[in-house]
Amino acid sequence: MKIADIRKKSTIDLAAQSTQLREEITEMRRRLYSGELTNVRSIRAKRKDLARVMTVLSEQLSKESI
Repeated sequence: MKIADIRKKSTIDLAAQSTQLREEITEMRRRLYSGELTNVRSIRAKRKDLARVMTVLSEQLSKESI
């Protein structure tokens, strides 16, 4: 996911996407521990996407509060 695409989204969309990414990461971890998931890098990629979304979300919220 590119940062430019994330910046185009609204605050509500970003909050929903962060929730969705958290659920996906949790599910991927569960599958990893049960042995169904073998690609560990996919979890890392999702975590980085979540970090990008959270960064842009905090930037937007700080702009709105000013």
